[in-house]
Amino acid sequence: MSDASALRSGKGHRDENFPVASWLIHPRHRAPILAFYNFVRTADDIADHATLAPEEKLALLDRLDAGLLGTNDADAVAVRLRNVLAERRLTLRHAQDLLTAFKLDVTKLRYRDWDDLIHYCSYSAMPVGRFVCDVHGESRDVWPANDALCAALQIINHLQDCHDDYVNLDRVYIPLDAMTDSGASVEALGESRASSVLLDCLHRLADRTERLLSESDVFAVLIEDRRLALEVSVINTLAHRLTRLLMTRDPLCERVHLGVAGVAGGTLLGVLNGTSRRLGRRLSAASHKPRGA
Repeated sequence: MSDASALRSGKGHRDENFPVASWLIHPRHRAPILAFYNFVRTADDIADHATLAPEEKLALLDRLDAGLLGTNDADAVAVRLRNVLAERRLTLRHAQDLLTAFKLDVTKLRYRDWDDLIHYCSYSAMPVGRFVCDVHGESRDVWPANDALCAALQIINHLQDCHDDYVNLDRVYIPLDAMTDSGASVEALGESRASSVLLDCLHRLADRTERLLSESDVFAVLIEDRRLALEVSVINTLAHRLTRLLMTRDPLCERVHLGVAGVAGGTLLGVLNGTSRRLGRRLSAASHKPRGA
């Protein structure tokens, strides 16, 4: 079989909801992040492929894992990431956790409740931010804030794409208990417009996601690398804008993505907020520094 990259959808890092290795990231860190992204994007596109059978998808995901481990050189994205990880002395764990998530995408089509969804996010989203932090040499003390941000980003995507995920892939990431509590049915996700009960369910989940996202507001301040901190501040700012859209709009029939102007404005605000908060941290640290130290 040919290189797994032949199954790519064509989506690249510039097409994502949130920045991936943007100009804010130092050039020395962009190549490892993009190698990780290309590996993950390839695996994600395999899991979402329209014509591959489930067993074919799982076999290809296993082959990518073998490429990481060095027992198979069939896929260039796996070989490239394996070499990058070796050069940087970084763990395989984050990439392998994401492969676990993509296998779940093939085999698990429904999520029982919020905790079940967060467990999925611990494989599908949190490892992405952890990898980026590891590339920058950040302390693992930042992981709780990272995990809140990454899980929130993942759930934002689930809410935005709930109609397409159901119609095209028969996947429902909306927790089933939340739908039951609101009186909504899974089949309602396939309609052209959300019913009042489904809309209530989606808005409640958006509100819960906003509260989860708020747990990551301190993340940028905790990060040592200034450029990474600004990127995180931008992502956090854009995510808050999206959750607020999702709290008021119908993702089945209304636009819940930020346009060019919205992204530009959010980026500028995120940079300004991140700069201000880091300056405040330095001033606070200086004011508490013992005299003569």
